[in-house]
Amino acid sequence: MKRSEVDRSKLSPMMQQYMEIKDKYEDCIIFFRLGDFYEMFFDDAILTSRILELTLTGKQAGLEERVPMCGIPHHAYVSYVDELIDKGYKVAICEQLEDPKETKGMVDRDVVQVITKGTRIDSNMDSKSNNYIANLYDFSYCYGVSFADISTGEVYATLIEGESDRAIKEILKNNFREVIVNDSIDREIIESLRSKYDILVTIQKEELEGNEYDYIYEDIEDIRIIRTVKHLLKYIVETKKGDLHHLQHCQIVKSSMYLEFDANTKRNLELVETIRNGDRQYSLLWLLDKCKTAMGSRFLKYNILNPLTNKKEIERRYDFVSLLSTEFILRDDLIHSLDHVYDLERLIGRITYGNLNAKDLLQLKSSLKELPTIKRILKELKYDKEIETFEEVFQLLDRTILEDAPFNLHEGHLIKEGYNEELDELKRIRSGSKDFILELEQEEKKRTGIKNLKVGFNKVFGYYIEVSKGQVGLVKEEFGYERKQTLANCERFITPLLKEKENIILGAEEKIISLEYKLFMDIREVVKRYVSPLQKVAKTISEIDMLQAFSIVSDTYKFTRPEISKERSLKLIECRHPVVEQVMKEKYIPNDIVMDKTTNILLITGPNMAGKSTYMRQCAITIIMAQMGCFVPCRSASIPIFDKIFTRIGASDDLVSGESTFMVEMKEANTAISEATENSLILFDELGRGTATYDGMSLAQAILEYIHDKIKAKTMFSTHYHELTFLEKDLKQLKNVHVSALEEKGKVTFLHKVKPGAVDKSYGIHVASLAHLPDSLIHRANDILNVYEKKSNKKEVFTQTSLFELEEEDITPQVNPIEEKIQGINPLEMTPMEALNFLYDLKKDLKDKK
Repeated sequence: MKRSEVDRSKLSPMMQQYMEIKDKYEDCIIFFRLGDFYEMFFDDAILTSRILELTLTGKQAGLEERVPMCGIPHHAYVSYVDELIDKGYKVAICEQLEDPKETKGMVDRDVVQVITKGTRIDSNMDSKSNNYIANLYDFSYCYGVSFADISTGEVYATLIEGESDRAIKEILKNNFREVIVNDSIDREIIESLRSKYDILVTIQKEELEGNEYDYIYEDIEDIRIIRTVKHLLKYIVETKKGDLHHLQHCQIVKSSMYLEFDANTKRNLELVETIRNGDRQYSLLWLLDKCKTAMGSRFLKYNILNPLTNKKEIERRYDFVSLLSTEFILRDDLIHSLDHVYDLERLIGRITYGNLNAKDLLQLKSSLKELPTIKRILKELKYDKEIETFEEVFQLLDRTILEDAPFNLHEGHLIKEGYNEELDELKRIRSGSKDFILELEQEEKKRTGIKNLKVGFNKVFGYYIEVSKGQVGLVKEEFGYERKQTLANCERFITPLLKEKENIILGAEEKIISLEYKLFMDIREVVKRYVSPLQKVAKTISEIDMLQAFSIVSDTYKFTRPEISKERSLKLIECRHPVVEQVMKEKYIPNDIVMDKTTNILLITGPNMAGKSTYMRQCAITIIMAQMGCFVPCRSASIPIFDKIFTRIGASDDLVSGESTFMVEMKEANTAISEATENSLILFDELGRGTATYDGMSLAQAILEYIHDKIKAKTMFSTHYHELTFLEKDLKQLKNVHVSALEEKGKVTFLHKVKPGAVDKSYGIHVASLAHLPDSLIHRANDILNVYEKKSNKKEVFTQTSLFELEEEDITPQVNPIEEKIQGINPLEMTPMEALNFLYDLKKDLKDKK
């Protein structure tokens, strides 16, 4: 049965209420609260039961046919929601807004929040990664992009000039899981985000009105950024429907502030996850993350993806990393304190929004307890940022919240004794009454002579006196027992006195739970006053945690402090790939990477599997580490500030868009060529291999010449086209290097050492042999290779590099003297002897010229 097919006039009042709410949230699965369960109906029930593997049942709703229904316990809904939103669905939580006990007729219900990929704020999230929701606002001539992590309160915004591809690349680089777009945006962008990249996209026209959240953007001058942020806030505020004043002032992201690279580079360099299986393990993030707090881990990940370009700030970080390594006793004390600091940013988010529990406040208390020690250590380190200690908040939490308080705020046992007199009195009443119940059991046993009599309690009947079937005959009328319930093996009774005490106990219990909840919410309101300074402290702790992690890895893996070069000179001596070095079993072979003022391009040749790609990757990773403020895996390093990194490493077809390896190669090459500057780094690994040999070689040479003459960016270009090594003679800023290998008795040993000069052999068949292809196949391949090598004649490589420097009209054709001589005669006027002599002279000229 579908919801659209139902005659609503026949529905029960409760189901009509559901239908009205569902009409407002057509794109959401409604979790409709009924007592202790969330129920789903109609299409939602059919869909949810299939995805979550729930039993699909039915419910009478006034129709002849039962309405499809499935349900889950309300206290366990989070894991079910997680599974739905991970599959791209939105879930609307519809709660009872009134206490059923105090309401006559149907309970009022409404949606209290919508949970989507980008709007989660619960404690089950990945603590080491931000969960951003973003928007893309099309201004027709540029794009506004803003993004926020609702769980931490961070808000960012930027403007993107140019084609839509650049905006999409920004979304992919930051791994936004949900994107809101305005209604005038190109539908092809929406389709691309949804189908090609599996991003949840919502179209929304309106922007936020009113001034409740104007503090987020109040000092921003660019109206385009303000509109972009307000467009995103509209969706967030309407979706979450709670207090979101933990959202922080919007930070403007300018491309010049950071070392730029796209999602391809992030993936190729395996910065935050591996290419093979997308795991964090064996990525650069995995290696560097020795942070003790979740905040520090998230800040580290952000910095890996956004290295700095500000020389002063980079060297400031170097100074503190160096100091922490020197003052290792203070560093150990700092690490011990950080180990007891919880995720302040997300705790603050939950406290503000209201979906907190007692454990959150206990974690906040534990964190605040460490702040005085951290403050002392930072002062001794002469750290340039101070932190508050919030002693008044710590004292409040220390004397109020019970250490073993439950997760559920409506079960009581939240507040310590001595904080509230009324609460203490109610607890004394409850305690005294419960003691009376225990005493009553002993007295009744003596009075009646029924030895196995006992006093019990359940939620349905309250307190009762239970007598077994074997002794129920001993119950006399004068005892004043009133039969309440008959079971298979016993009878249950109540007495006026027991009922009176029950009312006192249950009344006190109810009042205690209600009062404790109120006191807990009052404490929360006090803590909310400190949201902004607490967030400031969280930022400082995030940074110092990242810097201590840099110090630890630098000491552990023998990293060295780089020198920031003012000139365009890159000099990495004995450079290693930091991750490969740690995971490989044998000793890692370090290599120098030197591109001084006279060298912009390294043309790298060498056999397959010798380490060309690793050599290129370690260069880029070292630069990223240096511009994060981390020490680097080299014996010494001098590095200029780079503005962008472009990579094309590894072959891959883009099957979704139907693009071949070669088309992907050319698109990525075009991106580098069109966007790189002389301060950029370009890594091209065997560019051109996706097409025919001569096409690929020609394109590779043309690209090298263009980079050399036009862009002048620092470039590493690996190739199997050995003919290209002759370019070193014509391109003054290109140098040949090769990864060496040793061939003995038909077997090859990779030395993994990069040396000057070129090689002219790829050892491809040797590599095939290492892969254990059949011996007969290897021998046949060698025979065929010998035939090709005999046939092959090396041809001169076309190296007219000046073509890029000359205008078309400046290129004057060379005059051939023999052609000029022929054009100077008229054969019709020549005698046969004159023609024969002329032909003889031409032949002599040709012979002399050779």
